[in-house]
Amino acid sequence: MHKPVVAIVDDDPDVLASLVELLESAGFTACSFTSGEALLSSGLKGVDVLITDIGMPGADGFELRDLARRENPQLPVFLITGRHEIADQDRARGIGGFLRKPFDGHALLAAVRDALGDRKG
Repeated sequence: MHKPVVAIVDDDPDVLASLVELLESAGFTACSFTSGEALLSSGLKGVDVLITDIGMPGADGFELRDLARRENPQLPVFLITGRHEIADQDRARGIGGFLRKPFDGHALLAAVRDALGDRKG
Protein backbone atom coordinates (compact mmCIF):
# COMPACT_ATOMS: atom_id res chain seq x y z
CA MET A 1 0.00 0.00 0.00
CA HIS A 2 1.34 3.42 -0.98
CA LYS A 3 1.85 5.81 1.92
CA PRO A 4 1.18 9.33 0.63
CA VAL A 5 4.28 11.50 0.51
CA VAL A 6 4.06 14.99 1.99
CA ALA A 7 6.89 17.43 1.26
CA ILE A 8 7.27 20.18 3.86
CA VAL A 9 9.26 23.37 3.25
CA ASP A 10 9.95 25.80 6.09
CA ASP A 11 13.05 27.70 7.16
CA ASP A 12 12.18 27.10 10.84
CA PRO A 13 13.66 23.74 11.94
CA ASP A 14 11.23 23.48 14.88
CA VAL A 15 8.22 23.78 12.56
CA LEU A 16 9.73 21.20 10.21
CA ALA A 17 10.37 18.73 13.02
CA SER A 18 6.88 19.08 14.48
CA LEU A 19 5.20 18.70 11.08
CA VAL A 20 7.27 15.63 10.21
CA GLU A 21 6.37 14.04 13.54
CA LEU A 22 2.66 14.88 13.13
CA LEU A 23 2.42 13.59 9.57
CA GLU A 24 4.41 10.42 10.17
CA SER A 25 2.36 9.61 13.27
CA ALA A 26 -0.72 9.80 11.02
CA GLY A 27 0.72 7.33 8.51
CA PHE A 28 2.16 9.68 5.90
CA THR A 29 5.71 9.68 4.59
CA ALA A 30 7.11 13.14 5.33
CA CYS A 31 10.18 14.72 3.77
CA SER A 32 11.41 18.09 4.94
CA PHE A 33 13.33 20.89 3.27
CA THR A 34 14.70 24.13 4.75
CA SER A 35 14.32 26.08 1.52
CA GLY A 36 12.40 26.10 -1.72
CA GLU A 37 15.63 25.62 -3.61
CA ALA A 38 16.37 22.42 -1.67
CA LEU A 39 12.96 21.02 -2.59
CA LEU A 40 13.31 21.99 -6.23
CA SER A 41 16.78 20.45 -6.50
CA SER A 42 15.46 17.13 -5.17
CA GLY A 43 12.42 17.25 -7.43
CA LEU A 44 8.71 16.78 -6.89
CA LYS A 45 8.37 13.32 -8.42
CA GLY A 46 6.42 11.12 -6.03
CA VAL A 47 5.19 14.01 -3.87
CA ASP A 48 1.44 13.79 -3.17
CA VAL A 49 1.05 16.98 -1.10
CA LEU A 50 3.21 20.06 -0.59
CA ILE A 51 3.13 22.11 2.62
CA THR A 52 5.21 25.27 2.43
CA ASP A 53 5.80 28.37 4.48
CA ILE A 54 5.00 31.58 2.64
CA GLY A 55 7.78 33.81 3.96
CA MET A 56 11.22 32.32 3.35
CA PRO A 57 14.48 33.59 1.92
CA GLY A 58 14.87 32.71 -1.76
CA ALA A 59 11.83 31.10 -3.35
CA ASP A 60 8.82 31.90 -1.17
CA GLY A 61 5.75 29.71 -0.75
CA PHE A 62 3.83 31.37 -3.58
CA GLU A 63 6.72 30.82 -6.00
CA LEU A 64 7.03 27.19 -4.90
CA ARG A 65 3.32 26.63 -5.35
CA ASP A 66 3.42 28.09 -8.85
CA LEU A 67 6.49 26.06 -9.87
CA ALA A 68 5.06 22.86 -8.39
CA ARG A 69 1.75 23.38 -10.15
CA ARG A 70 3.49 23.81 -13.49
CA GLU A 71 4.94 20.34 -12.99
CA ASN A 72 1.78 18.83 -11.47
CA PRO A 73 -1.36 20.99 -11.83
CA GLN A 74 -3.34 18.74 -9.45
CA LEU A 75 -0.80 18.81 -6.60
CA PRO A 76 -2.46 19.97 -3.38
CA VAL A 77 -0.40 22.80 -1.90
CA PHE A 78 -0.92 24.14 1.61
CA LEU A 79 0.59 27.51 2.39
CA ILE A 80 1.41 28.17 6.05
CA THR A 81 2.37 31.47 7.59
CA GLY A 82 2.75 33.41 10.78
CA ARG A 83 1.76 36.57 8.91
CA HIS A 84 -1.81 37.77 9.07
CA GLU A 85 -2.26 39.60 5.81
CA ILE A 86 -5.55 39.23 3.95
CA ALA A 87 -3.70 39.55 0.62
CA ASP A 88 -1.78 36.35 1.42
CA GLN A 89 -5.00 34.48 2.08
CA ASP A 90 -6.48 35.69 -1.20
CA ARG A 91 -3.38 34.56 -3.13
CA ALA A 92 -3.52 31.13 -1.45
CA ARG A 93 -6.75 29.97 -3.09
CA GLY A 94 -6.82 26.76 -5.06
CA ILE A 95 -6.13 23.11 -4.40
CA GLY A 96 -4.88 22.86 -0.86
CA GLY A 97 -5.31 25.83 1.40
CA PHE A 98 -3.95 28.44 3.73
CA LEU A 99 -3.16 27.88 7.41
CA ARG A 100 -1.97 30.42 9.95
CA LYS A 101 0.67 29.45 12.50
CA PRO A 102 0.14 28.17 15.05
CA PHE A 103 -2.41 25.82 13.47
CA ASP A 104 -4.30 22.87 14.85
CA GLY A 105 -2.58 19.61 13.93
CA HIS A 106 -5.87 17.74 13.61
CA ALA A 107 -7.18 20.38 11.21
CA LEU A 108 -4.04 20.11 9.10
CA LEU A 109 -4.28 16.31 8.95
CA ALA A 110 -7.95 16.50 8.01
CA ALA A 111 -7.19 19.02 5.28
CA VAL A 112 -4.38 16.87 3.86
CA ARG A 113 -6.58 13.76 3.89
CA ASP A 114 -9.40 15.68 2.25
CA ALA A 115 -7.07 17.06 -0.46
CA LEU A 116 -5.80 13.56 -1.22
CA GLY A 117 -9.33 12.24 -1.65
CA ASP A 118 -9.21 8.93 -3.50
CA ARG A 119 -5.40 9.06 -3.78
CA LYS A 120 -4.86 8.09 -0.12
CA GLY A 121 -3.22 4.84 -1.04
